[in-house]
Amino acid sequence: MNRVKVLQAWLWCVSLWPVWLSHAVPLDCKDETGSLIQCTSISQEKLLDRVIQHAELIYRVSEESCTLFEQMFVPYPLHALRNQGGTMCHTKPFPIPGSKSEIQQISDKWLLHSVLMLVQSWMEPLIYLQTTLNRYDDAPDALLNKTKWVSDKLLSLEQGVVVLIRKMLDEGILTPSIFEHTLTPYDEPSPEIPESVLRDYNLLICFKKDAHKMETFLKLLKCRQSNKLSCLSY
Repeated sequence: MNRVKVLQAWLWCVSLWPVWLSHAVPLDCKDETGSLIQCTSISQEKLLDRVIQHAELIYRVSEESCTLFEQMFVPYPLHALRNQGGTMCHTKPFPIPGSKSEIQQISDKWLLHSVLMLVQSWMEPLIYLQTTLNRYDDAPDALLNKTKWVSDKLLSLEQGVVVLIRKMLDEGILTPSIFEHTLTPYDEPSPEIPESVLRDYNLLICFKKDAHKMETFLKLLKCRQSNKLSCLSY
């Protein structure tokens, strides 16, 4: 592995970190009492825009985290796993549409509930990931900071989606208790990489894929609200 290129990529990520943070408009849904009053005062259109922006940033940072982890800890021959990831994701059994045709057929209600389902299902795995990355001897601060940032922003995204469901659907929300956060074990660890590293790599790949789904579902919802024919492209 070319350590010079890795170091350059790391420094580049660190230098851009303040820029990413400066573009994140906080949802700030909960007040001091834990109520979601602050987001309910925002118009539905603006709230949806902010939620989409959060989802975009989460997906972008998930991509950068996956790439940085890959460069630091995964031998190049195993980079192909990125294209194969998803078959062992803990969200695979969830009733969430995967193909374009399925996505186009589901209702606005199920788009929102699918996003909430994905958001809630990743909260505990991301906490696990923060813990396990802290045990790496040479994990860069950029990777640790990104993981923590995404975990925090996921909570904000959940709050925004909850308010959107109440605003748009006038109903309650899914409760996190219906989910079981389990990490799929590996039957045949690669001899080139420790099983724990392979598991963390797969976790990052899976989260990147699900973060992209969250962004896609929310943008499709926004498109439908605008009655645009271009929604068929999602």
